This record gives sequence, C-alpha cells and structure tokens, in this order.
Amino acid sequence: MKIAFSPCPNDTFIFYAWVHGLIPGAPELDVTYADIDVTNYLATRPDGPDVLKVSCAALPWVLRDYALLPCGGALGKGCGPLILTKEAMEPEFLAGKRVAVPSDRSTAYLLFRLWVSRHVPQGVGEIRVMPFHRIMPAVQAGEVDAGLVIHEARFTYPSYGLHMLVDLGEWWERDTGLPIPLGAIIARRHLDREAIAGWIRASVRHAWTHPEEPMEYVLRHAQEMDAEVAKAHINLYVNEFSANLGRDGYGAIRTLLTRAAEEGLVPSWDASSLEE
Repeated sequence: MKIAFSPCPNDTFIFYAWVHGLIPGAPELDVTYADIDVTNYLATRPDGPDVLKVSCAALPWVLRDYALLPCGGALGKGCGPLILTKEAMEPEFLAGKRVAVPSDRSTAYLLFRLWVSRHVPQGVGEIRVMPFHRIMPAVQAGEVDAGLVIHEARFTYPSYGLHMLVDLGEWWERDTGLPIPLGAIIARRHLDREAIAGWIRASVRHAWTHPEEPMEYVLRHAQEMDAEVAKAHINLYVNEFSANLGRDGYGAIRTLLTRAAEEGLVPSWDASSLEE
C-alpha cells in the first residue's frame, strides 16, 4: 500500500509500528516522506498514493477521490501556528509586508488569512511559500518581514531571536471553543477505510505503549532535531484526536472549511462528504 506523510515526529511516531511490520494483518507500506505542501498536491493527482497525510485545509480539493479517516491526524489545543517577526510588533505591522508560509493549502494559512481579514484590514503584501524549516532563518535574515510557522517552531523560535506576533491557535480556540484542525489522514474511496483506520489506531496504540521504541526512527527523519524537542512535539500533536476525531474533531474541520469557503479561500464543498 502506498502512503505519504511528513517526516515530522508526530507522523513518524504514529506510523512507526505499521511501517515496521508490527501490526498483524496490515499490508506492507511503500512510504513517501514529504513536506505537507507536497502531500497536499499529491492528493490531487490521479496517481496519488493510497493513503496520505494532508492539511485539513486541503480537503475541499480532494474529497471527491479521497475520504477523511477518523484517526491518525493532527488536531489539538495549544498547538496552533504562530506568526513571527524579527522585532516585537503589533498586528498592523503586517500591512503590505512579505510573509513566508509553509503552504497555501494549509490550516496554518487559512487561520492566517481568517485572522488577517479581521486584524489587518489593509491586507498583507507578498506571500512566499517555502519549506517550514526555512521560514525562521528567512525571517531572521530579513528575506521576509514575517513568517507563519508550525510544528516544533513553537519550541525553537526564541533561539532565532524572533518574536511572536500572534498565536493563531490561541485566537482560534478563543473564537470557536474548538481544537485546531491541522492535519488529516485520507484514503482512496475504493479502499477498505475501516480496516485502514484500524491499522492506524493499532499503530498509535503501539507507540503509546512503547514510547521509546519509535525514537530512533523518529529522530532519523526529524532533520537533526533535538531528542527532547521531538518528544515535546509528539506529546503536543499525538493526542486523543490521533486515535479518534470525535464530535469536536469533525466540528473543528467543518467550522474551519465553512469559514474559509465563505471568505473564498477554498472551493465550495459538501460537508456531508466528511462522513462522520
């Protein structure tokens, strides 16, 4: 079975057991490790993988061919994207400025645009898409005026001498009372999605039961990340929603995509296609 997910610690932690043949009855995986911006577009191709990790924001483009799975993704509280600047600034600083983002089909980007529409009515300037690990160095070097960052950047941005302009996750939670719907696992609609979800849940449970076992694999793919940072990343992003989206998980995804569609940020979509 072909699968694509990011090399980030939460994904490699979740899929470790399945990748290593530790889930009885699960097929062998042919894994593509790719940045979320790559997997978002892989899902739009006719020859895209059987199973993928994508941003929740990318779902309106892919739900015709893929179905959302109820587990394996990344949702939560206190784990949202940040807008960083070189100096401490107020929101109006962003008017007309260059902003680096990790993907234009990411939840981070949708949250950013929704927040900007309320707090920077003049609008930002140039948007530059770049791999997320390049964003903080770009802000530090002055290549861009601000950066939208995700994942472990929450823990490491002070080491670059950067300042947080806003925590978009905190804003989202305060505004909606819902978790932040960051990443989703999708599978081709013709596949046995119940079986795939079962294999993913078994892989998550194995990692939770043996948390040190996946760490060599996690760190091998984590782009020289410190082990303690990787563990903090896992503890933040691998949570109850990784095992089951539940009512709040589905509600968060629906709310995000409905608001984004109203702003013209994503195509119109059929909420029933989420198949809760």
